[in-house]
Amino acid sequence: MKKITTTEALADFCKEAAKRPYVTVDTEFLRERTYYSKLCLVQLAYQDENGEDAVLVDPLADGLSLEPLYDLYRDVGVVKVFHAARQDLEIFFVDAGVIPEPLFDTQVAAMVCGFGEQVGYETLVRKIAKADLDKSSRFTDWSRRPLTDAQAKYALADVTHLRDIYEFLSAQLDKSGRKKWVAEEMAVLEDPATYQADPDDAWKRVKTRTQSGRFLAIVRELARFRETYAQERNIPRSRVFKDDALVELASTKPQNEQDLGRSRLLLREARKGDIAQGILKSVKDGLDVKPEDMPVVENPRAKLQVNPALADMLRVLLKAKTDQEGVAQKLIATSADLDALAGGQRNVPALKGWRREVFGHDALRMCDGLVGLAVKGQKVVTVTL
Repeated sequence: MKKITTTEALADFCKEAAKRPYVTVDTEFLRERTYYSKLCLVQLAYQDENGEDAVLVDPLADGLSLEPLYDLYRDVGVVKVFHAARQDLEIFFVDAGVIPEPLFDTQVAAMVCGFGEQVGYETLVRKIAKADLDKSSRFTDWSRRPLTDAQAKYALADVTHLRDIYEFLSAQLDKSGRKKWVAEEMAVLEDPATYQADPDDAWKRVKTRTQSGRFLAIVRELARFRETYAQERNIPRSRVFKDDALVELASTKPQNEQDLGRSRLLLREARKGDIAQGILKSVKDGLDVKPEDMPVVENPRAKLQVNPALADMLRVLLKAKTDQEGVAQKLIATSADLDALAGGQRNVPALKGWRREVFGHDALRMCDGLVGLAVKGQKVVTVTL
């Protein structure tokens, strides 16, 4: 079991890895007490004529730089293989602004190959690598040193079995001609915008029942303040104030610290000091927003004249096509996509790229009446199928 604790050793490993067609990668991190994930371990492995070389890289070791790894990520001659890569990639993008290229996500590939919706790594290990994982170290504190043997074994399994999974799925994709499907899906993971949390958009994640422009304006200002405050101090949003407290503040519109003291949901630490002042300023700014600048919650479905019978037919079609092709429904279309199609919209993901080949053509035929679907009141008549 090889552990890397120096930049020189990491550079040597990455130099050898750069000679291989692919390298498998995983990370262990903590995020409970921070806004950004704290990287605690990087696992790497490649296969050569002498067998497999797998290592544990300790980013917490004094003086270790991950720049050799980032150079490997920039090497387009080596495929970087992850499973459920999004959180791993966010760590590297935040740390160094780098996204591995080319990228292969075995979770996405497994959905394309018929393993179901968001299939887990453990399932793929069992079905493809014919092995079982020791899950006892899954929720341990990866920042503590030294690592136990159990932790190291668990961490290495995340990249050693990944080799078998990648080779199996890659062969399946070659056989089916679906590699371009996975490549299209990778575009989202390779887009830097995927990992950029804009404080101006933070309000859109807050669930509210009120659609009032003034209320939403206050929500927007409070969410912007919270996001900025949490980012600057690298603390979780919930340490500033939680969503339920944010909604309460937007409703009660506190004017001073005495008003904040009456909140049922606000943390005690947030009723004074910098957070309290930020809350009060945000509320005031929200109240001062001009009517024309107030945010609006868009509800595309409400604007659509959705034909419920057609939407149901599209759901049946989607299931039939995905069962036939052996691909996860989620990759093709969501319920919102189907409603949009049934409401006359055509700028939906299900009609683009490889999805159009699998589902889009038949969906368009159905929507445009070429299947002969007629709707009379509440009665659906299928003329020809």
